[in-house]
Amino acid sequence: MRKFGLIGYPLGHSFSKKYFTAKFEREEIRNCIFDLYEIPQIEDFVHVLSENPELEGMAVTIPYKEQVIPFLDELDPACEVIGAVNCIQIKNGRKTGFNTDYIGFKHSLQAWLGSDIPQALVLGTGGASKAVKQALRDLSVDFLSVSRTANEGQITYQDLAKNPDFLRDFPLIIHTTPLGTFPKTEGMPDIPVDQLTDQNLVYDLVYNPPVTRLMQACLQRGGKAKNGQDMLELQAEAAWKIWNA
Repeated sequence: MRKFGLIGYPLGHSFSKKYFTAKFEREEIRNCIFDLYEIPQIEDFVHVLSENPELEGMAVTIPYKEQVIPFLDELDPACEVIGAVNCIQIKNGRKTGFNTDYIGFKHSLQAWLGSDIPQALVLGTGGASKAVKQALRDLSVDFLSVSRTANEGQITYQDLAKNPDFLRDFPLIIHTTPLGTFPKTEGMPDIPVDQLTDQNLVYDLVYNPPVTRLMQACLQRGGKAKNGQDMLELQAEAAWKIWNA
């Protein structure tokens, strides 16, 4: 039996197990199983590996996309640049980190907006945001990082509230945090939604619910919005290719 899985915390509403279980059945892929490994601390990753020596590949989700790196033997060069891992290939006892979030987001964004991608605000500074920012760089899209705290090269949510020019000059808003994910669907990033117009575009990496509060706020003001469902599917298929390379 070939074994794959996902590490993260919590994993109560994981996309990956449902996706791969359905994929194995739909495509008649025999002798494969995908399990969830909910670990409260990254150090438990070692126990997951020791107790499941048949594992060939792992997906990595919040909050371990950066924390898992010291536990790997090497990083794919592109992943090393990004600084976050969401896919691990286990081959001949070696664990190699990859980033398929990058692939999924980049291809999904291009499919949605084509080559006419405006300047963007990237909400959040976690592992997913790193993949998003690298994709924007490679697409030559200017962006600003937005966080709760001020830092070099990023602005705060308070800055957005004080200066309406940000939402006008950076009309594409990319949300990379888990805020608003089921079951806490009322959550949303602290942006001044009253400043949104029909010129704004929201790409919310959250996929459950299909329409988040942030997306709805943009749509109500005539803008456009999409969720992260196709990004997730694209990154999952990219991971499957890596695990079978």
